[in-house]
Amino acid sequence: MHYWDGLTAVPRDQVPSVVTIGNFDGVHRGHRQVLDQVVSTARAAGAPSVAITFDPHPRVVHRPNDLQEAITGYEEKARLIADRGIDAMLVIHYTLEFAQQSPEEFVKNVIVDAVNARAVVVGRDVRFGFRNAGDFDTMVQLGHQYGFEVIDVEDYGDDRRCSSTWIREALREGGVREAAGVLGRRHRVHGEVVHGFARGRELGFPTANLSEEVQGMIPADGVYAGWLHDESARRWPVAISVGSNPTFDGVSRVVEAHVIDRPHEQVEDFDLYGQFVTVEFVDRLRGMVAFEGIPKLIEQMTQDVDRTREVLAAAPRP
Repeated sequence: MHYWDGLTAVPRDQVPSVVTIGNFDGVHRGHRQVLDQVVSTARAAGAPSVAITFDPHPRVVHRPNDLQEAITGYEEKARLIADRGIDAMLVIHYTLEFAQQSPEEFVKNVIVDAVNARAVVVGRDVRFGFRNAGDFDTMVQLGHQYGFEVIDVEDYGDDRRCSSTWIREALREGGVREAAGVLGRRHRVHGEVVHGFARGRELGFPTANLSEEVQGMIPADGVYAGWLHDESARRWPVAISVGSNPTFDGVSRVVEAHVIDRPHEQVEDFDLYGQFVTVEFVDRLRGMVAFEGIPKLIEQMTQDVDRTREVLAAAPRP
């Protein structure tokens, strides 16, 4: 997939393309339905497929005090879009100045002049231009004016439309299984393994601690069963702790993954420090609580490992 960092990066001789527009946070089932329609339409027309997205998310620019986390990190979002077969991704640097464009100015500057769209694939809920004044009907009218077709894609979902909002709601409650149903895959976070307080090692449950600069939305505090993918593409079964370690009066939220059932010869020399790893959440085992004393904590951690083993053995492979 070609990556165009800003409008000036698009080739000046860009051939007519099939385009979609969106933030694609999470690249969930609904997004994938749109992206797949773009790819199939483009291939039928012998044209390149283009996904237009924004960085930062417009919400961050218009509501800087809204600390809503992104579901996926930027790099994973690009990879997931590429996995759908999209030929090029145009990332527009979103600013207040860019947001002042009228719907027609946005269409002319971006869709017509930059990517030379012959067709635009969007959902009926599309909004664009100053104060989101442009909607689906506006896009159709401008398509007639500038010579491109507008193709609508129906919402994905039965009882509830697939949306990034739904996924965030689920993750805030620890509902990683629910989120996976909307995403169409298990939720993941990515980060560098750093040194912690070594409490897990002292208790007999050494953990890989992710740095605070984690990419992806961290689910609610609690203990989860999941997988850890290291830089060598190896996958390890893990019991995951998310929270501030209330038993030890912790403050900062951290993600820690204890690898279970390692071969005996790897117990002492297993080292992930400095690696950028992916932690994949399969199911939530329990909430985060403070224990009265170390023995009770160790007892619970032993139960968590046993339960993790059971959950992962029963979980379907992705």
